[in-house]
Amino acid sequence: MACRISELVVECADPERLATFWSEALDYVELSRDDDGSIEIGPATGFGGLQPVVVLSPDLAPRPEGVRLHIDVNPTDGDHETERERLLALGATTADVGQTGTEPWDVLADPEGNVFCLLHARIRPSCSFPS
Repeated sequence: MACRISELVVECADPERLATFWSEALDYVELSRDDDGSIEIGPATGFGGLQPVVVLSPDLAPRPEGVRLHIDVNPTDGDHETERERLLALGATTADVGQTGTEPWDVLADPEGNVFCLLHARIRPSCSFPS
């Protein structure tokens, strides 16, 4: 028996802003909204598929120092530099977490400063498994 990641929860000050950013970045759609202000985004096929959904949950508490979890993304339908420029145009910024510049990824931050990595390797937009 095994398990896999089905959703990622990101606590944030402005779920609406981050839902817009991550939906555009990942080609996701809004799946649901909860009464607490949380917004769930994911692939158009919805929850339970091969790709995890992302839940943007409102939280105004100060952030602790040191990020323990971050998201890695790969370009799927273009080269690395084109995808980097697209993410920057959506509101991402470059981030310095001590990288040397020789890594096979770029470190960026979403509009609220949550660090993520844009890996250089291009992957297929979706994968399918034989039946």
